Amino acid sequence: MVNFNDVIGQDKLKEHLMTAIKTDKVSHAYIINGERSKGKEFIAKIFSMAIQCENRTDTQPCHHCQSCKQALSCNHPDIISLTHEKPGIISVDDIRRQINSDIEIKPYKGDKKIYIVGEAEKMTPQAQNALLKTLEEPPGYAVILLLTANADALLPTILSRAIVLNMKPVPDRLVKSFLMDEMKIPDYKADICVAFARGNIGKAKLLAASEEFEKVKDQAIKLLKNIGGMEINEIITAIKMINEYKFDVGDYLDILSIWYRDVLLFKATRDLSHLIFKEEYNYIKRIADTCTYEGIEEVIEALEKAKARLQANVNFELTMELLLLTIKENET
Repeated sequence: MVNFNDVIGQDKLKEHLMTAIKTDKVSHAYIINGERSKGKEFIAKIFSMAIQCENRTDTQPCHHCQSCKQALSCNHPDIISLTHEKPGIISVDDIRRQINSDIEIKPYKGDKKIYIVGEAEKMTPQAQNALLKTLEEPPGYAVILLLTANADALLPTILSRAIVLNMKPVPDRLVKSFLMDEMKIPDYKADICVAFARGNIGKAKLLAASEEFEKVKDQAIKLLKNIGGMEINEIITAIKMINEYKFDVGDYLDILSIWYRDVLLFKATRDLSHLIFKEEYNYIKRIADTCTYEGIEEVIEALEKAKARLQANVNFELTMELLLLTIKENET
């Protein structure tokens, strides 16, 4: 059973939504803004269930009434999740057909009719303008939830007609506690997942359960251990292997970044207790002893440039070759 108690580390956001339910002052539109895997869909599901619950206790859904059972099975007639056929785009036809044309039909069961638009940043300008007409004069029973990883992609007129709720990074201690207590992840693995997740508990859960992540992490560390002695043809082969992973390359670069964060931290403190990759202490010590502070900072800057270039769709092979050659030069 899920309820607001299962939402970790978003206290202000939870308080706002729970107060709205308790005081019967649910707004006609909310924008829940937070990066991918942050838990926006989970929050929207609980909020929708609680609004529609027939036997709600205070602000929590009961899970036993017909409404809750329908919501849990994603089969509630008054909780509508927008779908879109074209990948990467929510079109004006999607908005007109699934929201604008439907919203005039009164709720089938309760007092509210809820529309959930995931990945709302993918709405075209025309789609947003079509939705704006509904947001300007919504029926009293309508609640529209726009879930987005980039609120800046929404028109100012959309933002001004909805309550914007920004998700905050979850403190590392809470993420680690969740992974160890709920998922039974060992301490050392939890530390790695926490470091990569950077306050995103959904991402931490995905990483903890991912065999692909473990494989990619091990291959990345193997590359870092050996890159000083690699020839250019071996580096090119390694780049081709990276490109074959079914894994976000940004996460791959994060592995390299955290490795060099460990190197810099150890060089400055000679203390291994705060290292993420503690089990690789000997290699980290060797690189810290070999590289200058300037060299380590150059690598960290190169990693940030590589991320920016890849986000700007610069050629993958060229970007990675420049990065790995920079790393190699600072380790030889």
